[in-house]
Amino acid sequence: MPDKQTNRILGILGLAKRAGRLKSGEFSTETLLKSGKAALVLAARDASDNTIKKFRDKCRFYHVPFALFGTKEELGHATGTELRSSVAVEDPGFADAILKLLEEYERN
Repeated sequence: MPDKQTNRILGILGLAKRAGRLKSGEFSTETLLKSGKAALVLAARDASDNTIKKFRDKCRFYHVPFALFGTKEELGHATGTELRSSVAVEDPGFADAILKLLEEYERN
C-alpha cells in the first residue's frame, strides 16, 4: 500500500493529467521529451530495464529531470488508465512540486 508521500505524488500526477499537462505511455512521453516541453519524466520502478535506460539516457540528453517512481499500476491509476511505464509532466509547477516530494521521499 502506498505511503503518504507516494499518495501525494500520485495526487499531483492526477491533477496534472486533469489539467492536460501530463502525457503517459512510452510514445507520448518520448514525443513530449523530444519536443522540449517536458519538465519531468518518471518511469515506473517495475518498468523494463530497456525502458528505464531509454528514458534515463534521453532525459540526460535533453536536460530534463528523471526519476524512478511507483509501479506501472500506480502510474496508470493516477493517470486514469491501466498500466503505464512512463509519464512526462509538462508543467514546471507540477514538476517542481513532485521533485520536492521525491527529495523528501528519498531522505526518509
